[in-house]
Order: sequence, then structure tokens, then C-alpha cells
Amino acid sequence: MLAFISHPDCLLHEMGGDHPESPDRIHAISDQMIASGLDMHFLKADAPLATYEEIARVHSREHIEKIRKSAPESGLVWLDPDTAMNRYSLNAALRAAGAVRLGVDLLMEGRAESAFCCVRPPGHHAMRNRAMGFCLFNNVAVGAAHALEHHGLERVAIVDFDVHHGNGTEDIFRHDERVMMVSIFRHPYYPFSGFEGRSERMVNIPLAAGSDGEAWMQAVDQWWIPSLESHRPEFVFFSAGFDAHREDEMGGLAFIEADYAKVTQKIAKIAQKHAKGRMVSTLEGGYELSSLGRSAAAHVKAMAGL
Repeated sequence: MLAFISHPDCLLHEMGGDHPESPDRIHAISDQMIASGLDMHFLKADAPLATYEEIARVHSREHIEKIRKSAPESGLVWLDPDTAMNRYSLNAALRAAGAVRLGVDLLMEGRAESAFCCVRPPGHHAMRNRAMGFCLFNNVAVGAAHALEHHGLERVAIVDFDVHHGNGTEDIFRHDERVMMVSIFRHPYYPFSGFEGRSERMVNIPLAAGSDGEAWMQAVDQWWIPSLESHRPEFVFFSAGFDAHREDEMGGLAFIEADYAKVTQKIAKIAQKHAKGRMVSTLEGGYELSSLGRSAAAHVKAMAGL
């Protein structure tokens, strides 16, 4: 069974009425899960608050304190031109990181077979010492570190298919031989990183504007699959951004729902072979609400093997 992990606190974080990273994103996904009948197959769970000790595995104490002290009593506090906090943002960020940690625990304890974390704020731009790109804490990194440090796994993999490079995830794990990150992203595009060259464990594949699902499949077959087979991950994480969909005008790529399903199925085979099927996915980008809901549903359906 797939665990669907979320929390009402994630709806309270707002960065202004016209900000694309809005609470409506959670509603769009949840509504689509109901409309498609997928929710009948879920184990639903509330995301806990991540502890500061769990977050400190991947972020500096200085960063954690800055986020904690930046939370305003009212109004918005801007951390960078794209990223703001309101009075509820700290708890939302702790829930988002806690969701991935809970997903790891549910799978390691055999209470679920896979998990999707329908949470916000997203996380993959959050660096060890810096919030940026709508992200406060790096949710997927918190989960990966929990699998390694708390559960004693030796190797994990992070699969990032957001339209933007997961610079924060790479910053955190660049020198950790236990972690492989495979990613695609539009280049040149924010945050203008990831294209400097790939390593054996940071397998970043830049795509030109307008690239479609066929270009993604070529990258997966040529680079991702061989790299993952070599790494033999004991746990697989998805940084699941759906802003590369052709209907998402912010992204500039041309994926469709079927592409997310196909790639998820390919990665699921790796997880079955090396990780006992263990996969936890957490929401990153995706700002056109209809395509976001449909794409997330296709991804979750493929994760659950439905």
C-alpha cells in the first residue's frame, strides 16, 4: 500500500496572493487523487514535525536558527526575492521535512510499500546554509539522511525530475559517497547550476528549452539507469517536480503525464531489484494546477503499481 502523507499546516504557509507556490497546489493534487479513485488505495497519514536534530543532519545550526528567528508574528518576511515566510511557514516547513522522515519509517517498518508526501514548501533548492527558490529546509535530504543515519542503510538514491536543478540537494550530498543523485532540468534556467559537469554520483542531465518526453527517456536510459544499477541503492527517493509539463508555462519543457508514469515505472524496477521496492516521493515544483494534479496522479499510480 502507498502512504499518502500530508498535513493541514502545509496549507497555511503563504507567500502572497499572486505567488505561484500556493496552497492551491495541495488541493489540486488531493482533488485529483479523489477524482481518479486513487485515494481508496492509500494509507493516509499526517506529517509530523521534523525535529531540529533531524534537520541538523543536513543543515547547519546557523541556517536552522535563521529560519526559526525569521518567522514573523504577522505579514511576510522575505528571505530572498522568491522566498518568504508568514507566521505559519516554520511549522509547514517542519511538517514537509517530517513527512519524508515518516515515509522512510513507514517503509522500513513494513507498514507501507511506498509513500508520496503531498507537502509544501518544497525543498530541493535549500542548501546547507541557505534558503532559496521557495525552499526553507531540504525535505528529501532530511529523509535520505534519516535512512542512512537512523536506519543504517549504506546507499540511497535521489531521483529529481523538477524543471529546475536541485542545487540544494547536490550541495548537501556532493561529497557523501552513500548518496547518488540523478536529475534532469532545463538549461539555461534557474538556479543556473548543475551543468558544470557530472560526477559518478551527481548525474545531472541538462535539457534544452522545449525538450519533450523522448529527450527525457533518452537521458534516463543512457545515464540514469546505468548509474543507478552501479550504485545499487537500498532506498529510492523522488524529488517530484511537475513543472516540466508542457502546460506549465513557467517551465518551458514539454513533458506529459505519461512521461512521469513511464519514468516512475523504470525507477520502480531499480527499487524492486536493489531496494526491496522502497520508494518515497516528495512534492517539489509544478504550478499549473490541472497538469500538476494529473501528473502527480500518474506518478503515484505508477509508484503504487496500480
